Amino acid sequence: MNILLASGSSYRKSLLERLNLKFHQASPNIDESPQPGENAENLTLRLSKEKALALATKHPNTLIIASDQCASLENTILGKPGSREKAIKQLSRCSGKKVTFYTGLCLLNTSTEQHQLACVDYSVWFRKLSSTQIATYIDRENPLDCAGSFKCEGLGITLFEKMAGDDPNSLVGLPLITLTTMLINEGVYPIGR
Repeated sequence: MNILLASGSSYRKSLLERLNLKFHQASPNIDESPQPGENAENLTLRLSKEKALALATKHPNTLIIASDQCASLENTILGKPGSREKAIKQLSRCSGKKVTFYTGLCLLNTSTEQHQLACVDYSVWFRKLSSTQIATYIDRENPLDCAGSFKCEGLGITLFEKMAGDDPNSLVGLPLITLTTMLINEGVYPIGR
């Protein structure tokens, strides 16, 4: 059976490559706007499923892996900043606070039309950051395409006092522990039986 990563993200691609699976990559084209009153967990679950379904008809006999992530600060969803100014504002709000990242994951089998769906949360506690530290970080890493305005796999790790959760890969955007369980449920064993 073919495997498709429903994402154009280089971060997710790099994570999935760690499982040593042959896969293709395609970007779904969906509206990622939150629905009125939708919380972070429900948003990521809905979007990861919608991303998988958006590519299903074009990819028969395929396991489609789709994921979506957002950050939540005091029950407010933080998306990708898109600009330096918005990134500075986001990190300024996060300074000294706990931010929880929700990563929705969907594995859709287009042959059976069955899917598995999960949301993995991971929390980070930001250090108290000065405006100079925030600006320097953003200028060095340019995290404008990252939920929460940082890349934990790079210099972003210096922004935190501590981290907590079941799978640190979920912070980058693809929870590999949960994904491995889903793949095994479909008879795909990354390291054999």
